[in-house]
Amino acid sequence: MKEDMEKVPTTDGLATALALKRVGVRALILEKSDGLRATGAALTLFPNAWTALEALGVAHKLTSLYAPFTKGYITNIVSGAIQDVPFAGNNGSGDGPRTVHRRTLLEALVEELPIDTIRFSSKAISIETHTEEGSSITILRMEDGTIIKAKVLVGCDGVHSVVAQWLGLKAPVHSGRSAVRGLAVFPQGHGLNHEVQQFLDLGIRVGFVPLNDKEFYWFITFKSSPKDEEMIGKPELMLKEVIENFAKHVPQIFLEVVRHSDLSTVTWAPLMFRLPWDLIFGQACKGNITVAGDAMHPMTPDLGQGGCAALEDAVVLSRNIGNSLRNGKILSVEVVGALERYVKERRWRAAGLITGSFLSGWVQQGRSGWLMKFFRDMIFYRFIFGRIVNVIRYDCGKLPSVLDCDTKVD
Repeated sequence: MKEDMEKVPTTDGLATALALKRVGVRALILEKSDGLRATGAALTLFPNAWTALEALGVAHKLTSLYAPFTKGYITNIVSGAIQDVPFAGNNGSGDGPRTVHRRTLLEALVEELPIDTIRFSSKAISIETHTEEGSSITILRMEDGTIIKAKVLVGCDGVHSVVAQWLGLKAPVHSGRSAVRGLAVFPQGHGLNHEVQQFLDLGIRVGFVPLNDKEFYWFITFKSSPKDEEMIGKPELMLKEVIENFAKHVPQIFLEVVRHSDLSTVTWAPLMFRLPWDLIFGQACKGNITVAGDAMHPMTPDLGQGGCAALEDAVVLSRNIGNSLRNGKILSVEVVGALERYVKERRWRAAGLITGSFLSGWVQQGRSGWLMKFFRDMIFYRFIFGRIVNVIRYDCGKLPSVLDCDTKVD
């Protein structure tokens, strides 16, 4: 079966498919699971992500549901020092970040796509390329024996991307930290302010963020150990470890949030990232094949930019492809140039986010010696953290004039 564009999804793939639809290119998402996945309870979207969602035409569906944050606090449990984190004004409009349900975001994207865009239970076992009638074609051989031909392949297949491996990008590395995340529900309302709260202890960083007046998204990051593997798929054990071990010195308000967790939303994961120089000097595209989202730039969550950067990717990639169309058609030579421009535009941006996220996490969860405390409290928060946060500011641009979204691009 022949299609025009192929992707391996989650939020990254859905956003990419929608952005391509907006420029008139039909997309087929290959999803190895048997249904729409919503791994992870929620994600925080900063103004750069909302710019991308506006370009995709779905921002209005979410802004009416989730209020922006104007400020947050980071409390050092050992010293008692509290650092104010202002959010308003990062995008020039006064709006701060908003934390949204991951499933709500997925559904907002899916609603804009044709019903046959996603093919579930589809797992590629090999990738090949060859020339057909003067054009480069990618051939995907599927586990069920199906053969799919694509003019462009975009790997949105996550941290352990098969497409990234095929391109020759080096595998992501372990940061030495892991995270547990979840969604807490207070049926009668939690009664707390709409503010971001974070707490730092030696080797521990926790936080909770309200989504609305009844729900909180919470997280905890900690130094990894062999024992972490025992928690995979066992939410009750995860919560027990968080409450009795990892967060035992954290203020009771955080523990109360954790105790209200919806077990179906609680997850554990190691924090992986791609070394920035591997992305800068590595091959992120080859011919008509490239990667986006976590497949290109896995990063630690310390700046909250993993999902935001993936939305940027979707717009930048589709903008370049849309501008390369000739008479509504994808031409092999033109699309190769479009992918090269996309990677050139994204690699330094993504490398900066990877570096800033890792540095932020390393400083905030670093050792407790007086020198590290002095650097963190007197130098990092006062002079460096703001500059790192400024890296978040980014305008991915608008998509070119939309073609007929039902038109098949040959």
